[in-house]
Amino acid sequence: MPNEPDPNSLPAAAGRKRTGPKKVTARYLENAALYHLERYATSRAHLGRLLTMRVERSARAHGTDRNEGAEWIAAVLDKLTRNGLLDDRAYAETRARSLHRRGTSGRGIRADLNAKGVAQDLIGKALAGLVDDVTNPEAAAAIIYARKRRLGPYRAPEQRIEKRERDMSALGRKGFSYDLVRQVIDAVDVTALEDILHHSRED
Repeated sequence: MPNEPDPNSLPAAAGRKRTGPKKVTARYLENAALYHLERYATSRAHLGRLLTMRVERSARAHGTDRNEGAEWIAAVLDKLTRNGLLDDRAYAETRARSLHRRGTSGRGIRADLNAKGVAQDLIGKALAGLVDDVTNPEAAAAIIYARKRRLGPYRAPEQRIEKRERDMSALGRKGFSYDLVRQVIDAVDVTALEDILHHSRED
C-alpha cells in the first residue's frame, strides 16, 4: 500500500467537492475509517488521531460534542480491530519490512512506528522478525542505503577519499552506528560488503 497522506489533507469522498468540515456522526466516522483503510495500512492509534481531527473540525464548525465523538471513535476502532481490519502487530511487521527494504536503520524503523503509536513490544517483535529475511538486518539496510545514494564503494574510485566524510555523515544521519558506517564507507569494493553483511554484528 502507498504511504499515508498528510493528516491535514485526507481525501474527501469520491465525487464530492470539499465545501468545509462535514458534521460527523458515528456512521460518518466508520465510513471515513474504512475509506482510509482501503487505501492505506495504518495503526490503531494513528487512525484514531485522524478521526479525532475530523471530530475536532466538526466541533468547531457544527458544535459536535467532543466527548460523544471520542466514544464513536473508540467504538469504530474496536469494531475494526475485532473484524481484523486493524491489526497493529501485522501493521508493524509489514511496515518494518517495507522501511528496511528502503535502507532504513533499526532506529529509524523504531522512530517511525513509535510516531504511529505502535506499542513498544510490537515494535521490538517487528524488528526482531527482520532476521527471518536477512541474517544481519542492520548491515543489510546500511548497504541498501549506501547503494541507493551511491556512497562509499558505490562511488567512482577517484571520488572516494574526497567524499568520505560527507558519505560517513550521510549514513550516520540515518541512525546507523559509527562502526557500521565506517565499515560500509571504507569497504574496499562492493564485493567486500558481503563480508560485512555476514560477519558484522549490531547490538
